[in-house]
Amino acid sequence: MNLEDETGLINVIIARAVWERYARLARGAAALLIRGRLERAEGVVNVVAEKFDRLPLTVSRMSRDFH
Repeated sequence: MNLEDETGLINVIIARAVWERYARLARGAAALLIRGRLERAEGVVNVVAEKFDRLPLTVSRMSRDFH
């Protein structure tokens, strides 16, 4: 998974067991809080996901999903 903001992209690495546990939440939530370990190696930054939580939003619009 990739996350993007105005400063750039960051990779989120999700192990199969973590995805299987949180897939329904990740697919159904308007926004996510991802907890995990930060890895830095050879100029690349990754977050290794350990847990997902729903992030409550106070805005009425959902993000656009581009395919």
